[in-house]
Amino acid sequence: MNNRVIATNLAELYKGAAERYGELPAFATRKSSQQWEPVSFRDLYEMGLQLATSLIELGVNYKDHVGLFADNRFEWILADYGVQLSGSADVPRGTDLTDEELIYIVNHAHIKVAFIEDKRLLKRVKSLQKEMPELATLILMEGEVPNEENEPNRKKFQNGEEELNGEEVQNHEKDLNVDKDLGSNGVYSIEELVIRGRELREEGDRRAEQRMEQIRPDDLFTLIYTSGTTGTPKGVMLTHANMISQMQVIPIELNCTDRVLSILPIWHIFERVFEMYTICCGVCTYYTSIRTLGDDMKNVEPTFMGSAPRLWESLHQRILKRIKEAHPMRRLLFHTAYFLSRIYKGSVYFLRDREEKLRPASKMKRALLYPLHMLRWLIVVPWYGFFNVAVLEPIRMSAGGSLKATVSGGGALPEEIDRFFNYIGIPVLEGYGLTETAPVVAARTLDNLVIGTVGPPVPETDIRIIDIDNGAVQYPDPDDRYGGRGRRGEIWVRGPQVMKGYYRDQERTDEALEEEWFRTGDLGMITFNDCLKILGRIKATIVLSSGENLEPEPIEMRLNQSPFIEHSMVVGQDRKYLGVLVVPDLKEFRDHGLEVESLEELANNEQAEKTIRSEIKKIVSPKNGFKSFELIRDFRMLEEGFTAGEELTSLFKMKRHVISEKYSDKIDEIYRPEPAKS
Repeated sequence: MNNRVIATNLAELYKGAAERYGELPAFATRKSSQQWEPVSFRDLYEMGLQLATSLIELGVNYKDHVGLFADNRFEWILADYGVQLSGSADVPRGTDLTDEELIYIVNHAHIKVAFIEDKRLLKRVKSLQKEMPELATLILMEGEVPNEENEPNRKKFQNGEEELNGEEVQNHEKDLNVDKDLGSNGVYSIEELVIRGRELREEGDRRAEQRMEQIRPDDLFTLIYTSGTTGTPKGVMLTHANMISQMQVIPIELNCTDRVLSILPIWHIFERVFEMYTICCGVCTYYTSIRTLGDDMKNVEPTFMGSAPRLWESLHQRILKRIKEAHPMRRLLFHTAYFLSRIYKGSVYFLRDREEKLRPASKMKRALLYPLHMLRWLIVVPWYGFFNVAVLEPIRMSAGGSLKATVSGGGALPEEIDRFFNYIGIPVLEGYGLTETAPVVAARTLDNLVIGTVGPPVPETDIRIIDIDNGAVQYPDPDDRYGGRGRRGEIWVRGPQVMKGYYRDQERTDEALEEEWFRTGDLGMITFNDCLKILGRIKATIVLSSGENLEPEPIEMRLNQSPFIEHSMVVGQDRKYLGVLVVPDLKEFRDHGLEVESLEELANNEQAEKTIRSEIKKIVSPKNGFKSFELIRDFRMLEEGFTAGEELTSLFKMKRHVISEKYSDKIDEIYRPEPAKS
């Protein structure tokens, strides 16, 4: 941890990184497959000060909320620098947000100034501006924007009090050669704000430094809107202290020689914390995309990256497809190499006590197995060494060849994929956290890699496991022989990373926070080797393996309006797409002439299946306002209904964890690959 910049807020962190790392590259933008354009820590900080100065000039006040609507790009981090150095807080979101989300976020957060990625999004924002009366200033990240009606005012801003006549304005607009219909009062490009800020600072303007001195650890650095159970986004208030605490406890050591690829959405807190961490450690971050990821992995040869389960699922599928299409001898070599690796790594995990322990370990059994694993390891190691270099090394090269490790987050990594990559020598670590915890709560490390868990809690973080029925503390339990290890319940978190609350929403803040404890809504347990294992979710929010968050309740409400559906429960946590369990309405089908005697008979009726499929397709469709990732891909009808006290509470709310466990086989069927057609 000696190389990490020590700071009390992000503005101080950015300044410290510029002083310590100077001309070293901080971020790099892809120009071609072999060409990257880097920006040094010092230059980035200076540009950030210049942008902050212009933001202050535009009227951004201390603690104001500034919109940041863009995807991964260098201008995003530059905008963040400008916001933090001006003493304000950013409100980020990707360009895929809906009009309704945009309007709600801008109005709810009282956003007056917003960064906009490109002209297309700018047109959308301007078309909605009447519904966002407080939003007065837009800053375009890509390209220049003329202002046909008020260009003299822009020039006045750029050049102090210097006035331009109409002919000069007209000539200037001709030279820009861009769409004039984008221009309007209060639209600027990020480039011109940096230039104007530089001029102001050359004249002695030091308002940015004065703002930086005002920042306190409890001030907001960001306000991130996540989905709510009613469909209304919740504004998660994260402070400088929340983020700085993460810089101190992330259990992965990086230094100036490391290279990091940025692929996850930067506005998500998981990717964002790692970008802040690279600044803290003096690491260069390279911005890539799904389209160029394969080439960039080879050309950049990253040593570390944050990733989502979907990325590893896709890579796993590609590897298996290449193996399946390979010459029979190559297939044999791979399967031999993988078998030897599995045996070798299995013994290594046992000898180093890295096996997942869901029950108390028998010391006698371990003592008996220890010499057997040692013998197996000695026998396998020379064969493994040969096949590892000859067969598995080329596969690892597809990930750049230099990858020390990657942390998968934003959803659970399927265990078989987790094992596959760790067995072939690509160390995929896994972390756990939420936006509300800034986000890291627990993380596996290379020294504590227990597959099937998310590792131990990070330093300064306390975990409780709470019985979801009676609220009793299951872990830690000083009266229990094992301290409460192995008991299931809701995960509660306490630590310096826990959010301040939900912005302008005291009711939901009170629901989520009890004193200093945050109720995650996730079901988990502490294993007997003190790692956190995630078992599912209690609350409704579903996170797909792509990282998309959604609320199932609005979908279920619409489905339950169908006369043919009595109950429905949307599933898809950590999966590629949504599915749904359906309790069909026996009486309705009978009234429509279907001669069936029971739900069991109805669930296996072909005509009923066609009817339910048609209902789902008709109800959950883009025409009815559902996004592509909210569409239902498959379903299963259940052979018995939900009853109070079992699948339902006394208030007839679904016990999702109970239903998920009871019908886990049906859920697995939804996601089981279809057999190949001959």
